[in-house]
Amino acid sequence: MADLDRRYAQGTTVGRTDAGVVDQGLRAYMIRVYNYMASGVAITGVVAYAIFAMSVVQGTAGLELTPFGQFIFASAFKWVVIFAPLGLVFFISARINSMSLATAQITFWIFAALMGASISSIFLVYAGESIARVFFVTAASFGALSLWGYTTSKDLSGWGSFLFMGLIGVIIASLVNLFIGSTALQFAVSVIGVLVFAGMTAYDTQQIKEMYSVNDDGSVTGRKAVMGALRLYLDFINLFMLLLQLFGNRR
Repeated sequence: MADLDRRYAQGTTVGRTDAGVVDQGLRAYMIRVYNYMASGVAITGVVAYAIFAMSVVQGTAGLELTPFGQFIFASAFKWVVIFAPLGLVFFISARINSMSLATAQITFWIFAALMGASISSIFLVYAGESIARVFFVTAASFGALSLWGYTTSKDLSGWGSFLFMGLIGVIIASLVNLFIGSTALQFAVSVIGVLVFAGMTAYDTQQIKEMYSVNDDGSVTGRKAVMGALRLYLDFINLFMLLLQLFGNRR
């Protein structure tokens, strides 16, 4: 009986130790995800503002495009700038498992820089203080939603299909509105899009948390962290752009 008690006590200790290792490993993994994501957002912001600064000069009638600005914003090359990040997202998603960790990190940062170039035109459309205000609102909202997704005991996996259908609907409506230019449709797309990406922030956080495995080696864990950062980065940027369309003050 005493031997049985000792074996039970040993088993309980090992179980608690393993749980502690998993908890510490998970915490380190999630911090890594958020650090990658934050670095990507920072790179995007710096590149976006740098391109804007090189693209405009103050003229008598307001902001005027420089030759560089004409090339970036008013030539056929603007389509390359707009769609390059999308192509790189597909590339990263398809090749992430065959990349080294260093390659995955560098590719993610290149993507963040391309995204900065792609959205740099917001500085032409919206006032700087308005962009800053919406950014901080987005950061606070994203942080609260992601924290809830990480800590909730509710299984959010059932949200996946609903959110995906909402995302497809937002994309289709946005493409249609490129041709018809409806203000009402744009408003509806922005409102629905905010709800979709708010849900995706919580959903993706829980999915990223569940991707962690204590049995993964450092390289696998690192690649998972990069992929998780990419998902949260896209949620953040899309949420920011949609909130800017709703609440941003135009120049």
